[in-house]
Amino acid sequence: MKFGKEFTSQMVPEWQEKYMDYNFLKTLLKEIHLFKQRTNKPSTSAAVPDSLKRNHTLYRAFSGLTHFGRHPPQTSSDVENQVILVNSVDRDGVEGSKTRFLMAAEEGGEYELVYFRRLDDEFNKVVTFYRSKVEEVMKEAGVLNKQMEALIAFRVKVEHPNGWVNSLEETKTLATDVKAARAELLAATPSAARQRDAGKAPVDVIDEENSVNIRESEESSDDIKDGTEMKPINQEIQELNKNKSRVKRPAPIEILHKVRFNTVQATPRSTIKGFLNLPNQTDLRFTKENLKKAEGQLMKAFVEFYHKLRLLKSYSFLNIMAFSKIMKKYDKITSRSASKSYMKMVDNSYLGSSDEVSKLMERVEVTFIKHFSNSNRSKGMNILRPKKKRERHRVTFSTGFLVGCTVSLILALILIVRARKILDEQGQVLYMDTMFPLYSLFGFIVLHMLMYAGTVYFWRRYRVNYSFIFGFKPGTELGYKEVSLVAFCLSVLALACVLANLDMEMDPLVVVIMLCPLNIIYRSSRYFLLVCLFHSILAPLYKVTLPDFLLADQLTSQVQALRSVEFYICYYGWGDYKHRQNSCGESDVFNTFSFIIAGVPYWWRFLQCLRRLYDEKDAMQGYNGVKYFLTIVAVCARTAYTLQKGNSWWYIALITSIAATILCTYWDIVLDWGLLQRKSKNRWLRDKLLVPHKSIYFVAIGLNVLLRLAWMQTVMNVTVFSLHRQTMTTLVASLEIIRRGIWNFFRLENEHLNNVGKFRAFKTVPMPFNYEEEEDKDE
Repeated sequence: MKFGKEFTSQMVPEWQEKYMDYNFLKTLLKEIHLFKQRTNKPSTSAAVPDSLKRNHTLYRAFSGLTHFGRHPPQTSSDVENQVILVNSVDRDGVEGSKTRFLMAAEEGGEYELVYFRRLDDEFNKVVTFYRSKVEEVMKEAGVLNKQMEALIAFRVKVEHPNGWVNSLEETKTLATDVKAARAELLAATPSAARQRDAGKAPVDVIDEENSVNIRESEESSDDIKDGTEMKPINQEIQELNKNKSRVKRPAPIEILHKVRFNTVQATPRSTIKGFLNLPNQTDLRFTKENLKKAEGQLMKAFVEFYHKLRLLKSYSFLNIMAFSKIMKKYDKITSRSASKSYMKMVDNSYLGSSDEVSKLMERVEVTFIKHFSNSNRSKGMNILRPKKKRERHRVTFSTGFLVGCTVSLILALILIVRARKILDEQGQVLYMDTMFPLYSLFGFIVLHMLMYAGTVYFWRRYRVNYSFIFGFKPGTELGYKEVSLVAFCLSVLALACVLANLDMEMDPLVVVIMLCPLNIIYRSSRYFLLVCLFHSILAPLYKVTLPDFLLADQLTSQVQALRSVEFYICYYGWGDYKHRQNSCGESDVFNTFSFIIAGVPYWWRFLQCLRRLYDEKDAMQGYNGVKYFLTIVAVCARTAYTLQKGNSWWYIALITSIAATILCTYWDIVLDWGLLQRKSKNRWLRDKLLVPHKSIYFVAIGLNVLLRLAWMQTVMNVTVFSLHRQTMTTLVASLEIIRRGIWNFFRLENEHLNNVGKFRAFKTVPMPFNYEEEEDKDE
């Protein structure tokens, strides 16, 4: 792979604009190369065969193979042959470079002059961004340091609720530990080193959990009568006092007086208390449960912070490599030697010489391994640096095999239906009204999963950082192959049950797989999906995150599948399956729940909008809630018209459906996708586009409008080729799922570009503790 492609593939997507523009500088070098090719005139001397041509260096005197002379010192003639002079400049407190091209007077020198100006601009851009990010992580390191001090003090308080009592027994234990450690150290130290290190206490003898306060130990030792026994102990304590800056002590308990728990409205209980202005419990309760919770939060903060440091280190390395590569290309094209002087400046700059990130990474590793992995380095590093997910060939093979099985089962089902003439008999209506809704349930789910798999494929192709946007745990996100594997596996099970006349006995199996606690069948993804679903159902009691409202949006496109679930409960719960008949439509309870099921997904989104309006104080969330409330009215009106067929319901359903369709279509295209901007660089689109073909966006806009109008089918009673009502309903539901799949790609593309515009490449992890002095400053 060429360096340009490798460089692009390893970029942090959200920082892409702040990397050195390698491709742009390559185009400038190509212009220099083309100019030199145009100006190079062929020689007018007699033609010499290529085989007889010799380089001028081949005519110089032979210096021998064994003669290794020293390089002569640089003379004044070498200085005169310099190509560039690189100077470090300070512009408004920001380090930068200014390159002076010394050959500008030569023919074509203006091309190279432009190249070095653009090169300096790119270098200054990179250094400025890198310095700003390093300053951010240094500030965050200070915050983490204070959090660790509070955690250690909290841990000491939990494990020793009565405080640190410096009794005679503890003092003896201290002395024994010190002597044992010193004996081991002296045994492994040469005699000369022993004399040099005499009188010095070993480092890291005392740990946070088993150390004592030395100052209090001296005071308590005066009360001991047996002075001869305590004399060596006092000597050891005095030696430790001399090196107390190097000895690890327990965190001062006094720090807990300025600390309290950082309460976030993340649970239903805290949300209700916050809404009612009831005081939440913020005092420190020294329990093991609270300690475990604080350790878990701080562990996540350290992992995210270490990830940020790794990306910063990679940013520095990639850009230095890019500058080196582009300067080597310059030397090769121009036959000059400017890369050495320019790279010397790069190496001496803040980008090349700063070691804050490396030192901070080492310190984070030591702290994390000691406090969060019980000094197990391999375990700690596996958490800090999770391995990348490998592409497995068996996933591809299994997916292809299941695709073949699905096609075969569909063909078999079609042949059986035609052979038995099921749709030509009098029982066609009963079959379509009874069995088709049951069998189509998993068809909707499989279609939605396949649309998601296709969306994931295009997200990866156009470098949309969907795993960061969704907040997936690194290495657990499913690719399009894994999603397709699950989808076709589900389709094979459903079709096999249909052909075996097992009705829907596979439903409990699917539920058991979803709730299975064993680490099989993508447990992390199943758990993530269930948590998001739980948060959506209990809206607005949980703080709304992007995965939560995106999942609720998916459910709004699965209304027909939810109605199939309702019919499934009715059909099997009331015993209709025994007589192969359908009496659900005659029940008032079933019809009432038809209204509820149709509006529940939109109601969840409406409540999520209210919660976001309360948390973010953003008026757009209120308008978004109005959109979903209007959609609820339209869906309920269409359901009422379907059940009662009254003229008044027809007019109500028509008016509300038109209003909801117009509002939802505008919101999709303008606000969710960020398109139709008149003053953008790309006419009627937006300034930044990931898909290079602009026509794709206009096609997507047209499809969104067209598929939104499919809602009107239930109001206008539009039929195609005299299809059965259930067939038309299934077709319209499938079109809505396809529309949602298209919407997903452009919605996350817009979210990704918003993150790029703000250079947001990391998650914000809440800290467990809050310092009162910080609150006073904020107030």
